Amino acid sequence: MINSESHITVHDLTMAYGSFVVQRNLTFTINRGDIFIIMGGSGCGKSTLMRHMIGLQKPAAGEIIIDKLNFWNAEVRERETMMRNFGILYQSGALWSSMTLAENISLPLEEYTDLSSNDIKEIISLKLALVGLSGFEDYYPSEISGGMQKRAGLARAMALDPEILFFDEPSAGLDPISAKLLDDLILELRDSLGATVVIVTHELASIFAIGNNSVFLDSDTKTMIAVGDPNKLLAESDNPKVQNFLTRGKIHYEQTS
Repeated sequence: MINSESHITVHDLTMAYGSFVVQRNLTFTINRGDIFIIMGGSGCGKSTLMRHMIGLQKPAAGEIIIDKLNFWNAEVRERETMMRNFGILYQSGALWSSMTLAENISLPLEEYTDLSSNDIKEIISLKLALVGLSGFEDYYPSEISGGMQKRAGLARAMALDPEILFFDEPSAGLDPISAKLLDDLILELRDSLGATVVIVTHELASIFAIGNNSVFLDSDTKTMIAVGDPNKLLAESDNPKVQNFLTRGKIHYEQTS
């Protein structure tokens, strides 16, 4: 499913809050079908970068090109159209607690399509089946586990058949088995739907298991210090910050012990 066709290009991007620069000079390409990992230490700007890519925060400088269109230079209506091709899974799942899973998933379908109630019901059942939650349409978020809530959030993110899926710390709060099942599900959905996936995470198991491309953000230099396949970065990068992150500091510990 991975090819060399550029899907998202970030060029010379600077992110800032007023005069405070979070990251500068970010330049990288996400190819169609990639599972792209945004990684780095705490406070380096990972989630901020995602907010820039999904339209929640405007860059201080630079460009984000999606399908050869300049996202932030586009007219508001054109940008909104582009955003309908995004599916987003937030760290908490962000399900409405007062709504059933079916009602949560129906929200984007009712808002952005003219589908009949029967068609929407069929799509809801299909999306829940894709994430292993067939039969849970009438359950409320409080009635299911954290892992199931993440999968329900993923079903909602897929409601409009997006071309790009954005995940912010999808494995946060999950036990290792649930996190592994979620990783497997992300791979299956990427392959079956042909979507490009962008993930903010610090979970090494997920990074190595599903990521085929990545950018590493550094909070000290306020820029990217590595880009590429995480497994290749582990094997080939000579940057000590990258190595310490990807080995959880094991190399540094062994050298100093």
